[in-house]
Amino acid sequence: MLDNTRLRNPQLFDKIVTPEEAAALITDGMNVGVSGFTPSGYPKKTTIALAKAIKEGKRCRINIWSGASVGPEIEEELAAVGAIKGRMPYYAASNKSMKKGINEGKIEYVDQHLSHFGQQVDYGFFGDVDVAIIEATAITAEGNIILGPGVGNAPIFVKHAKKIIIEVNTSIPLNLEGMHDIYIPAIPPNRTEIPIYHAGDRIGKPYVECGIDRIDCIVESDILDHVRDLTAPDAASIKIAENLVEFLEYEQKMGRLPEKMLPLQSGVGSIANAVLLGLAKSRFENLEMYSEILQDSVFRLIKLGKIAKASGCAFTPSPSVWEMYKEDPDLYRKSIVLRPLDISNHPEVIRRLGVIAMNTPLEFDIYGQANSTHVMGCTMMNGIGGSGDYMRNGFLTIFSTPSTAKCGSISSVVPMVTHADHTEHDTMVFITEQGVADIRGLSPVKRAKAIINNCAHPDFRPQLLEYLRFAQQKNAHMPIDLAHCFDMQKKFYETGTML
Repeated sequence: MLDNTRLRNPQLFDKIVTPEEAAALITDGMNVGVSGFTPSGYPKKTTIALAKAIKEGKRCRINIWSGASVGPEIEEELAAVGAIKGRMPYYAASNKSMKKGINEGKIEYVDQHLSHFGQQVDYGFFGDVDVAIIEATAITAEGNIILGPGVGNAPIFVKHAKKIIIEVNTSIPLNLEGMHDIYIPAIPPNRTEIPIYHAGDRIGKPYVECGIDRIDCIVESDILDHVRDLTAPDAASIKIAENLVEFLEYEQKMGRLPEKMLPLQSGVGSIANAVLLGLAKSRFENLEMYSEILQDSVFRLIKLGKIAKASGCAFTPSPSVWEMYKEDPDLYRKSIVLRPLDISNHPEVIRRLGVIAMNTPLEFDIYGQANSTHVMGCTMMNGIGGSGDYMRNGFLTIFSTPSTAKCGSISSVVPMVTHADHTEHDTMVFITEQGVADIRGLSPVKRAKAIINNCAHPDFRPQLLEYLRFAQQKNAHMPIDLAHCFDMQKKFYETGTML
């Protein structure tokens, strides 16, 4: 039940409505911005009610804008009833109806670098924010919004929204308050530098500015975020983590990294989580993170004293994370800063701090191009997310993934990626359980040999070397034979040995 610890002005109680009444504010053709990030801190009850109304006959197709992927209460519920016309800037394949709608062309999906989207909404490039639906921990006496574990693009949506629906979720601990640092840069030509010089710097306010008069209605919620515990690290992930630590230690030994490690960024998923957790066994201490998502491993590393400060856009509150948080909330509130997405992923700050970026692709090719989004070049698996923001601007950029997929039947290292999200101009280091390929300063053929010999699985090295020898007959700067590449990958795919 909502009380004055959650709603800190008596006027706010007059704005409480049912989810169905809130959903009635959303009509056909609207641009609807929702809070949350992968999938953390997103609203739930209003979109469930909207999906139910559409299923019962309401005509309504809307554009969903967010920070990144959100939970099934939005993406799955609405996509399953045909309610989503357009989607930006990211989605995750775990929401099956959304994936199906995008790949069948029924949902217009625009994949974007996450740091770009919020500021482009701020610039008015995509039209109005008709409705913002924001999940909150509480609302202050002045009508400002204290967010939950996910910030995303909520501050920008609130700034521009014509209507604002706030879901106050009583399952979120009130002692999360104080973890947020909300800052919105001015629009050019009045923009100045973002004054973040260390990962833990605070430059904004602990709430999203709103005002009581701008809040149209409030919905009470108690639904937990749809986050599961990540799988335990497997042998390949453990070996990748060992290779990463060895590489970073070597870089320090060579004087290319300072003794006090630069801030780290890590991507999303079980592999990224396992690789980051591998730092627990390293000699590195007092680590800092400047990242977008803070997964389970970050909380474990904070608890172990390995991470001193962690800046992100959200943390994913899996059951184990909530248990750790509740054991010592002061520790995590002191160690973690949650920022808007266009700040956590901003190229200026990433480059100034010298962030070491670590992300996981679907596949990468022998020349150093990586595919993060598409299967076989045309089927969208998930969006590019923030990987491009960090990989194009990081001090050191690392892609890590197992050398094979599908129980060893498919190579993650291919002659040519079927879709290039990250070109050879943006990549520096590749790591698999087989080893490390440092391609900095290497010409295309040298890059290819380093990647094949150090990162490809032994079962697939002969085929990849055969392709390279064949392609080199063209005497080109970057020797590529499209016909041979296509025939080779087609043969591998049909025989179940390689894409």
